[in-house]
Amino acid sequence: MQMDVEEMYCRFRSAIENVNVIIATYSDASMGSLQMDPGQGNVAFGSGLHGWGFSTERFAKIYAQKMGVDRVKMMQRLWGDWFYYPKRKVWTTSQPEDCKEPLQRAFCQYIMGPINQLIRAIMDQDTDKYEKMMESQGIVLKGEERELKGKPLMKHVMQTWINAADSLLNMIVTQLPSPKVAQRYRVENLYEGPMDDAAATGIRTCDPSGPLMLYVSKMVPAADKSRFYAFGRVFSGTVASGQKVRIQGAHYKPGSKDDLHVKNIQRTVLMMGRTIEKIQDVPCGNTVALVGVDQYIVKSGTITTLEDAHNFADMKYSVSPVVKVAVKAKDAKDLPKLVDGLKKLSQSDQLVVCSVEESGEHVIAGCGELHVEICLKDLREEFAQCDFTVSDPVVSYRETVSAPSKQASDEEFFKEFSSDSLKTMRRIHNLRSHSQIKHTSIQPSS
Repeated sequence: MQMDVEEMYCRFRSAIENVNVIIATYSDASMGSLQMDPGQGNVAFGSGLHGWGFSTERFAKIYAQKMGVDRVKMMQRLWGDWFYYPKRKVWTTSQPEDCKEPLQRAFCQYIMGPINQLIRAIMDQDTDKYEKMMESQGIVLKGEERELKGKPLMKHVMQTWINAADSLLNMIVTQLPSPKVAQRYRVENLYEGPMDDAAATGIRTCDPSGPLMLYVSKMVPAADKSRFYAFGRVFSGTVASGQKVRIQGAHYKPGSKDDLHVKNIQRTVLMMGRTIEKIQDVPCGNTVALVGVDQYIVKSGTITTLEDAHNFADMKYSVSPVVKVAVKAKDAKDLPKLVDGLKKLSQSDQLVVCSVEESGEHVIAGCGELHVEICLKDLREEFAQCDFTVSDPVVSYRETVSAPSKQASDEEFFKEFSSDSLKTMRRIHNLRSHSQIKHTSIQPSS
């Protein structure tokens, strides 16, 4: 967007403040402070398109070593109103009076400045400048990389220097609590049963030798789209291939047999990016994908070895499926394909709702026109693989009580109405007794 570094800083700060307002709205005291602060190293900046990114921690390590300053203090100074005054060799939070030219804030001077200069030098093909900067950062081009120019060169250099994956992984390791720490305070929100039973204790302590408690959060389609991997997280115990487990669907109630299946897990696998790797067992604290349970779970469910275990609480979403379209197979013989495809679509997406209306229409409900469009594309190309017609989208209109009414309640209104009616009846009786009217008839509707 060709902004200068100070404009970039203001834009970043505004975005972070907006996120912090949302976090403060929904924050939970048991989780501690969740505010985003680049000075704490829990915010990364970068380009997802070009695959580079950084947090202040990366640059703090470099400058702390050069200046002989503590790394944590350096991180805090690389964000906010911090300026370095080279004449006195001091850090300040305001512009010095004896300084002729205004100082650049530390974030702009030490982080965005060098990044901006390197990118512009490459895009302007200023070879001497960018080669000198690359040499100072230890970036060496080899083989065909030396032939790169313009945007491809910029992309390669930035990915080599400040790789987005490395920055993100570093933040995950340093900023997120471990499962043992997190599950102590998360168990109350995760588990629907009593907090003192064996399942809750296993989740709270993240015990790999405890009873198995696994929450399946998503059904991931396999490469051939004919089956699904049940993807979830192990919160207690260890899940293994061939293990006999209780598969409890979303409608299962403790003590009943509805939505309950006791089956063996065919295979446990790890989902590593796009690849699937077989593994014998997975202990608690990790994510896992299960093969052979997709026919028993629609969207989400609980897998356990405890007979009296309750379910995990279902995830809550800030949106709901309100945009509906009806689908109909163009060729009647493709109807079974369409019905089967709708079942698979419903499994693959947590938010989509597929239903059959009283009229016999098959309806797909999504969270917006774009969501419905994506669902229809998946249905046509992957799940049903048949041609069908689609009706115009219909939006459900829903309303609810949002605040207490300022009007009188039904009871107060009835009392007031009864009092007025009694006064009217007395007045009529008085008029009759004084012969001011001859006849008065009161209809029930009055």
